[in-house]
Amino acid sequence: MPELPEVETVRRGLAPVMEGARFIAVEANRKDLRRPLPRDFARRLTGKTVMALGRRAKYLLADLSSNEVLLMHLGMSGSFRVSVEDRETTPGRFHHRRSGAKPHDHVIFHMSSGARVIFNDPRRFGLMLLVPRTELAEHPLIKQVGPEPLGHAFGGAMLAEACANKKMTLKAALSDQKVVAGLGNIYVCEALHRARLSPKRKASTLASKGGTPNAHSARLVEAIKSVLDEAIVAGGSSLRDHRRTDGELGDFQHRFRVYDREGGACPTPGCRGLIRRIVQSGRSTFFCPVCQK
Repeated sequence: MPELPEVETVRRGLAPVMEGARFIAVEANRKDLRRPLPRDFARRLTGKTVMALGRRAKYLLADLSSNEVLLMHLGMSGSFRVSVEDRETTPGRFHHRRSGAKPHDHVIFHMSSGARVIFNDPRRFGLMLLVPRTELAEHPLIKQVGPEPLGHAFGGAMLAEACANKKMTLKAALSDQKVVAGLGNIYVCEALHRARLSPKRKASTLASKGGTPNAHSARLVEAIKSVLDEAIVAGGSSLRDHRRTDGELGDFQHRFRVYDREGGACPTPGCRGLIRRIVQSGRSTFFCPVCQK
């Protein structure tokens, strides 16, 4: 599933053709995705202007002139294509092309910018909801989401406080969207390696017994921010499905230090460890058992 850098890459690809543009027409070619589309979905969007296109965790948020927010999630296989004068591009980068099969073009936005924004989703795990702006913060999908890792408020103290009493592993805590927003398997593995912290370490060890943040917490926050920043600049990681709006592949997967590198030499200078793969909560975890403690 796309993580924060991939979703942010898609947002940046869609913004030039959606922000400030009106929905001239909306085609909803089926009644549901993961959930049913909102009642009168096409009618409620038509004629409305996208005031801003934002992101919260792994959700895209189109702020509308109707005082509603169009909340969108890519799911496992969802992607957007942008068609301008019969030239199509795809915001987001994934190693294997996402489907362009017309039967999977479930929602099409005709924008006043001259673009057609096409949502394609073979598995239909994506999501589109209309939420009153005043109710967005309390919406069940948004209310429990943790802090944005690239936000100014996110720091060692905030992370330590969130993990202070948790008995779960550090890998599990960072993957919990209530602890920090937008992280998934790839970037958790990469951040932990940069911070030289074991994914098997208890999450509570980021704080002292009194609950104050320690050096581990500060180092981990710095690693999270740096890996996400680099991944966004690289256009995300090109794995199975993700592809950018311009149709190009992301290249951050070429910079992975540990993810999907089982048996490879640890890239930490002076470390002679080999990357190991273990399974945690049903997901593969990649780490160096020598330098990650």
